[in-house]
Amino acid sequence: MSRRNPKGRDINGIVLLDKDTGLSSNAALQKVKRLFFAKKAGHTGSLDPLASGILPICLGQATKVAQFLLDDDKRYFVRGKLGENTDTYDCEGVVIKTQPFKQLNQDEIMAVALSFKGDILQVPPMYSALKKDGQPLYKLARQGIEIERPARPVTIHDINFISYEQGVMTLDVSCSKGTYIRSLIQDIGDKLGCGAHVIELRRTGFAHLDISETIKFCELEALVTEDYQQLDAHIFPSENMLPNIQDASLDAQQTIDIKFGRAVQSDQLGDQHTVKLFGPDHEFLGVGELSQDGVIAPKRLFV
Repeated sequence: MSRRNPKGRDINGIVLLDKDTGLSSNAALQKVKRLFFAKKAGHTGSLDPLASGILPICLGQATKVAQFLLDDDKRYFVRGKLGENTDTYDCEGVVIKTQPFKQLNQDEIMAVALSFKGDILQVPPMYSALKKDGQPLYKLARQGIEIERPARPVTIHDINFISYEQGVMTLDVSCSKGTYIRSLIQDIGDKLGCGAHVIELRRTGFAHLDISETIKFCELEALVTEDYQQLDAHIFPSENMLPNIQDASLDAQQTIDIKFGRAVQSDQLGDQHTVKLFGPDHEFLGVGELSQDGVIAPKRLFV
């Protein structure tokens, strides 16, 4: 299809982008959408401009499965500078407090960092996309308004201490959804008695995805051709992004019924859960909800 078509291409799947620092998630999304000349695109699991790493870009109907990725765990490489707290909890903010830290040694820092492993309560930063009465907190923060944020339960599955050198600690963190690494680093710094803020953040894992599977935008740009074949080779099938959801195979009539929004009877029984729906030719139809009595109702379909 020619690039002159103003509507773009009907392509479906997910591009695993290694987002560069200095770029918002939406800006990265728009760049990828234009490059692939996609009619529709969205992203899942936003990254701050400071952060780099895995950002799944959903093309076409793949946007319908994005919500099922959001609940999965994440993994980050992070570097935190001790001795300074900032209003944004990272190096893009203004330093609001400075404290000495020269007495600290690596063993002390490691012990405090590891004390955050497990189920914890975490207060999200004001500079976040969380909303209060429909207003994002970061917009209130920019107006100099700070409101009380209730602590939220999150899980730090693992913290690997990598190094401590010249006032900078480096960690590898695996965590649950909703975890703010900026808050974690500040909390570690505060527990050490000196404060801290993030100076580098990279998402290296997202659900079952690893940073080694991603591609940078500059690498995608080098693959541009008139027929898009080299670019399209880097589109993952949408169903591959949902490895923890059970498959459900439908026959020809069931496929027709599901596509018209009708529930169908399945021979699968058990607890109610979400299933991936496949037609007779293993065509991915979307996601359904299986009830305890074996009835599958359509939930998010690729039609």
